[in-house]
Amino acid sequence: MQKKRWRKVSIVRKMLTFAITGIALMALLYVHIQFPASEVTKLPDKLPTQHEYSSQKLSRERSWIQELAPPHLPKAPLAARKLDVASRNGSLEKLWKPPPNRDHVPCVAASPLYTPPPESRGYLLVHANGGLNQMRAGICDMVAVARIINATLVIPELDKRSFWQDSSNFSDVFDEDQFIISLKNDVNVVKKLPKELASATKAVKHFRSWSGVDYYEEEIARLWDEYQIIRAAKSDSRLANNNLPPDIQKLRCRACYEALRFAPKIEAMGKMLVDRMRSYGPYIALHLRFEKDMLAFSGCTHDLSPEEAEELKAIRENTTWWKVKEIDPVEQRSKGYCPLTPREVGLFLSGLGFPSNTPIYIAAGEIYGGDSHMSDLLLRYPLLMNKEKLASIEELEPFVNHASQLAALDYIVSVESDIFIPTYSGNMARAVEGHRRFLGHRKTISPDRRTLVRLFDKIDQGTMKEGKNLSNRIIETHRRRQGSPRKRKGPISGTKGTDRFRSEEAFYVNPLPDCLCRKESSYMNNSRSIRQRAD
Repeated sequence: MQKKRWRKVSIVRKMLTFAITGIALMALLYVHIQFPASEVTKLPDKLPTQHEYSSQKLSRERSWIQELAPPHLPKAPLAARKLDVASRNGSLEKLWKPPPNRDHVPCVAASPLYTPPPESRGYLLVHANGGLNQMRAGICDMVAVARIINATLVIPELDKRSFWQDSSNFSDVFDEDQFIISLKNDVNVVKKLPKELASATKAVKHFRSWSGVDYYEEEIARLWDEYQIIRAAKSDSRLANNNLPPDIQKLRCRACYEALRFAPKIEAMGKMLVDRMRSYGPYIALHLRFEKDMLAFSGCTHDLSPEEAEELKAIRENTTWWKVKEIDPVEQRSKGYCPLTPREVGLFLSGLGFPSNTPIYIAAGEIYGGDSHMSDLLLRYPLLMNKEKLASIEELEPFVNHASQLAALDYIVSVESDIFIPTYSGNMARAVEGHRRFLGHRKTISPDRRTLVRLFDKIDQGTMKEGKNLSNRIIETHRRRQGSPRKRKGPISGTKGTDRFRSEEAFYVNPLPDCLCRKESSYMNNSRSIRQRAD
């Protein structure tokens, strides 16, 4: 009897030991994976005039985007260490492995026939319009235009009239000196107009969209006969994507990827955010375009309440510059014209095979509905991070109320991520994809939204379940949508006029073949350039 009693005591002790150990492990996990409060994020009161990037402001309300843990991470969290161990598994290694770049490398050196900037015929003033990435592309195009028309480029003026009311100047967002010095062999760039020309009459011109060299050499350059200053009222999409001289195309890439760097304070903050994300292990940057302006503009209401759908409809009807008012949200979604919802993103990532402890950086503005729509994704992937979680309020304070600077931070973290996934093909998504291609075809997974919504609808209808079958379908669909090298797509067959140019893949989405080539031809290109400069 006594032996039986001691045996029972021993069993109880073991059970208590296991229980205490389990509680301790749960406590450790809680330190690194904290779940946010469930209050709804406050939505912006005004509408944007652009659809690239919604306003990003620090909220005083507690929500999933609020900083919940100290930003300083002296060592990798427990979840990250587990992910690192798990990544040794073959399937996970394959998930994170970038696509083969097939020996493609940047080749942006000018040809032997390229000369230093010719004598300037006058000054080109530029008003860069749109959000950050729209302005970036426009500025790079205006560098090329200045070269074509023999102009001295005055540092461009950034858009201050859009919804965000961002007062940032060029030097607040970009490294002004780097821009001027990097382009000295291509275009003369000055910070301001000479004083004697400050009050001179200017030729204000809306350059024709998607125009080639002939248009600028003939119609625009003719303005020099009467004016010393030409002002470009807009900068976006003023230069053709294709059929331009090779040296002009390479100049666009040098401007975009070498000259137009972010201001030092932005670069430093961006690097810090990247380092803090990397402390969790390899990470995904998710451009989650489930934002108020995009949903209202596109008419997408899936997973929204009737009240939210009505609010978005009213916004669209009351926004005079949005031409399309009546939109069938079901048809819009079935054609793949809607950004994925947070819930759909969770299904997509799970289907691809990413484990629940995958670190994810959310590159976005305010998510429409806040926690009410983020809860499903957060339950699947608790390690959802963003600027506000990775940095302290004091660290982010210099960037608050400057939407372009906040967007630049997201841009840096996205470009440097192990995997970039955009839920919608907007200006940010296209710019990051192109930059990652230029840097060696880093892995970018582009969701096939049209196929995905059909699969997700089957789950909602009960005709398909999550599991191996769904996962295989998702993996097979996206096997060739991961950023591997390919030539830029031309216009859609049968399109004409403006629609033809609009249907082309944008130059900055894919700089191949103009600025990327195989190692052998790249070596020859650069060798010729070096000899030319030595002469």
